Amino acid sequence: MKKLFLLLSLICIPAIAGEYGVYSPNNYQYAQNDGEMTLFILDFSNSMTEYLDGVSKVDLMLDTMRQILPSISKNSRVGLRVYGHRMGFTPIEACRASSLIVPITQNNSTNIAGALGSVEPRGMTPITFSLKQAVKNDFIGFTGKKHIILLTDGGENCDESPCKYVMELIKIRKDVTIDVIAFNIDNPDDLDQLECTALVTSGKFYTANTAAELARSLNNSLNVHKEVEAKILPNY
Repeated sequence: MKKLFLLLSLICIPAIAGEYGVYSPNNYQYAQNDGEMTLFILDFSNSMTEYLDGVSKVDLMLDTMRQILPSISKNSRVGLRVYGHRMGFTPIEACRASSLIVPITQNNSTNIAGALGSVEPRGMTPITFSLKQAVKNDFIGFTGKKHIILLTDGGENCDESPCKYVMELIKIRKDVTIDVIAFNIDNPDDLDQLECTALVTSGKFYTANTAAELARSLNNSLNVHKEVEAKILPNY
């Protein structure tokens, strides 16, 4: 059923894009400059404690982010939102565990790197709620293109659909583009939902199953031309 919904959704994208003037790959290019901004939305749900090639997924993500961040131009406005970093006493609270821990501003890479060291994976995966908070609150006061980079190791598990949300979003907003990095995900329905979330907003969709692929995905999403060296793990 989800695949059918996704297929119908993607078939309708050209018509919706034409009606609402949504950015397409032909008329939208990300370049780091004063007029654009990027918000990282990173997964700190409990599943990020799982191991991949002998290293926890959260450590792979943190190591890769620390390598990527110095490559971002000081003139670029960047910020950081995380989710899943709190358990919550009820499922509702757990599905609202999403926080902007570094507001968007210029020359912010050091602040983001420092903040990442204080967050631990604990709870659920409220992707849709995090996207809603980013669009409604984190970009307030900013004009121009708004670029979200969502990195997750699983699909939505808070009874919402990021794909349905962005299908409604593009009817009223044409300034938000979402890139999605699916990190070590093999569930077809989850991958369909995440790919839809990126494509509907004319964003990029990546799958990453190794440290090198994760670094490459972040590098490409940021359009950083400086080569980023990924940590090569034993038996990789």
